[in-house]
Amino acid sequence: MTCNIGKTERILRVIIGLVILSLAFVGPQSPWAWLGLVPVLTGLLGWCPPYAILGINTACKK
Repeated sequence: MTCNIGKTERILRVIIGLVILSLAFVGPQSPWAWLGLVPVLTGLLGWCPPYAILGINTACKK
């Protein structure tokens, strides 16, 4: 699993995922909010399976 997500995108994914995930506890308390785990995990890991399949790489190469 090579990192295929850039630093800025990783930070945004974690923040957005946490916001979505918070809806499981406050607000409408929908079970769909658990889908917020997907962007949190991909942001923390730095690897996105659809990006790998499609050959997309937003990580800066040094």
